[in-house]
Amino acid sequence: MASMYWYESTMRVGCHSYLLNGLASGVALNSLVICVVNALCCVCFDTRLSSAAEPNWTQFRGPDGMGVAAGPLNLSAIGKEEKVRWRTPIRGTGWSSPVTDGKSLWMTSSLVTQATAAEREAALANVSLSQMKDVAGSVELLAVAVDASTGKPLWEQSLATIEDPSPIHPMNSYASPTPLVIDNGRVVFHFGGYGTWCLDGKTGETIWTQRLAVDDSVGPGSSPVRFKDLLLVACDGIDKQFVAALSLADGSIAWKKDRPPMRATNPEFQKAYCTPLVIDVAGKTQAIILGAQWLIAYDPMTGDEIWRADYGNGFSNTPMPLFVSGLILFSTGYTSPELVAVDPTGSGDVTATNIKWRQKKGVPTKPSLVSDGTIVYMISDNGILSACSVNDGELLWKNRIGGMFSSSPFLAGSQIVIASHEGQVIVFATGKQYQEISKTELHEQIMASHIPIAEDLIVRTKEAIYRYDARP
Repeated sequence: MASMYWYESTMRVGCHSYLLNGLASGVALNSLVICVVNALCCVCFDTRLSSAAEPNWTQFRGPDGMGVAAGPLNLSAIGKEEKVRWRTPIRGTGWSSPVTDGKSLWMTSSLVTQATAAEREAALANVSLSQMKDVAGSVELLAVAVDASTGKPLWEQSLATIEDPSPIHPMNSYASPTPLVIDNGRVVFHFGGYGTWCLDGKTGETIWTQRLAVDDSVGPGSSPVRFKDLLLVACDGIDKQFVAALSLADGSIAWKKDRPPMRATNPEFQKAYCTPLVIDVAGKTQAIILGAQWLIAYDPMTGDEIWRADYGNGFSNTPMPLFVSGLILFSTGYTSPELVAVDPTGSGDVTATNIKWRQKKGVPTKPSLVSDGTIVYMISDNGILSACSVNDGELLWKNRIGGMFSSSPFLAGSQIVIASHEGQVIVFATGKQYQEISKTELHEQIMASHIPIAEDLIVRTKEAIYRYDARP
């Protein structure tokens, strides 16, 4: 049964410090806590909130996976106290982005029990790259629902407790994949190799479960996407690499396809964490699913391969690809990331013919890309913001922002917002020159990506979820 939890709202604004867990151990950051009573928030709302101006943000990066809102928003509202409609604390740790049907918000989280020194030593004894990994004693996986209008917690569902969790990178969480809203009020919550749950969005009751077991090595990352009555899932671990489609009706496996062979013999260089992108090419649907070494297009109904391109020796790919002006744009991942453009027409191995250009400067390994149709914008993990021409990859400008980034850029109208681990939120204008619009210190760790709802913005931090009034 779902366990209900409630938070008492106050009108007090306070400051406190906490350690930036897993990112900068020992560095204290001030955390601005803005709490508004739910009743007052309800009074402040007007009828526009019930009639969404945006298509519902039902999956990672939005309805088409591109990270673009349907209309203009005031992105510089983020961080302004007077723009906060509500703030709701979220228990546990999770870097998944929220999703919504316009009425409710859903996300994942995890409650971690710290491992003892003996447990840690035993768990990491025979693990590759153990110096880059951390261990938990146990992990409780949570699904969380919040009322979108008031911020009132609706339910929290404990899905499973993992008594012997695999090691994880300290920068990751056990709840990083973003949920997916499907038909009839159902929501899918995915936790990588730990399992997938379909819940009733109103009650939190389980409808079906499925587990595609795979060793994620440093924790889960890839989010599921929908195509018709199927759930597309990328499973690129260090033990095996495959893609699969689950039935939305009951979670059964509709198809499952192994990835092509790879040159890398080290299993760590065979893993990836990329979310599928479903596109239409000349009237035919393709599921673009990036993995280590290969960019591959599948028929989403059958799993049959349409084409593949060998882009090099990249791995641990996380940024979601874009489909812009007839080209697939993507990051090759670690260790030397490149921005690559591929023509998605053709069949078979198109490596020699369809890779159109490459660009090596400022390419991210975690944040996804965003484009206004002619320019692709990207923020590197270490805070270098760049703009490149979609047509040929020419670097138009770059600007060092500083900080560390995992959250993906978000485009609304002619404005783009980025947010750092340290809680700095920057809004800049699209165009062939860098033009900063605003810079705000939110003072809370940000790893999840923002989403629009009606004419507002939803922002998830390490500690809470916010709704900001973002009317232009």
